[in-house]
Amino acid sequence: MKRLRWPRWMPIDPYILLLLGTVGLAALLPARGTGADVASGASTGAIAFLFFLYGARLSTREAMDGVRHWRLHVTVLACTFVVFPLLGLASRGLVPVFLTDPLYQGLLFLTLVPSTIQSSIAFTSIARGNVPAAICAGSFSSLVGIVVTPLLAAALLGGSGGGFSADSVVEIVLQLLLPFVAGQVLRRWIGGFVARHKKVLGLVDRGSILLVVYTAFSEGMVQGVWHQVSPVRLAGLLAVEAVLLAVMLLLTWYGAKSLGFGRADRIAIQFAGSKKSLAAGLPMASVLFGAQASLAVLPLMLFHQMQLMVCAVIAKRRSRDPEALPAEPDAAPVRTAVGTGGRSA
Repeated sequence: MKRLRWPRWMPIDPYILLLLGTVGLAALLPARGTGADVASGASTGAIAFLFFLYGARLSTREAMDGVRHWRLHVTVLACTFVVFPLLGLASRGLVPVFLTDPLYQGLLFLTLVPSTIQSSIAFTSIARGNVPAAICAGSFSSLVGIVVTPLLAAALLGGSGGGFSADSVVEIVLQLLLPFVAGQVLRRWIGGFVARHKKVLGLVDRGSILLVVYTAFSEGMVQGVWHQVSPVRLAGLLAVEAVLLAVMLLLTWYGAKSLGFGRADRIAIQFAGSKKSLAAGLPMASVLFGAQASLAVLPLMLFHQMQLMVCAVIAKRRSRDPEALPAEPDAAPVRTAVGTGGRSA
């Protein structure tokens, strides 16, 4: 029997459907009392294990090999941790017309999250861009984000980020950074095992994130934070995120051109510099926002699905660009019959 595959015509990432199903489960059956304590402990352990796997997977050699293309990586990092946050701060003017204050905080947090790795690589490959550069750019962004995202959150969100406080930085170090460093240290011995069981550990990754989502949204349901969101506000949030994504896609493409990058590098910059990582953002939000994490991650979840749908279309169009297609081979010379004395065509 053939393996069941998700229909190609379906524009929604099946994992997003699982995330939405988890949100629905938390709405119908939120964890309470002892169950909430168990879910919270399991979520904490899952987050630590998730970042341990990130550390075990990241190849230090690949990262160092990519340093020679430093202009591209600096450009991606500037888009991710400078331009995005500036646009997030500018969206403060949309409160309260389009956004509520909690939704604005979630949108601002979205702009602080590092870039993706897997989807940036996949779309860069489809569009016939610089895949090695996309690998290094995504890896650098994830590595830098473990430190920079909490620091930016401390500076820009301050005490307004729900349960966020200065102690959260220490919690980030203990729960995210230390497991990541441990994974890097042990990579010499467990790197082969992680590579051989990539698919199984990928399911562990996604299962861990689902557990984090369930815990965060359960706590939000118990605290009653969802009463602060209306369909009109959600529509406003979607409109703001659509504009944010469009601005970043245009800026990374034409900005990279003005900086003198070639087509392959521009593709890598566009896909790595315009995306935000759901896998990295959800655990961080759980640590930083506490009971308010459910509202904080809502903008990130919506933006994640939006960027996948839009970038999939762009990648396919880029793959059909005339300069991306292989050149047609020259016509083979045609020779006249032997003995006629004619010249080849």
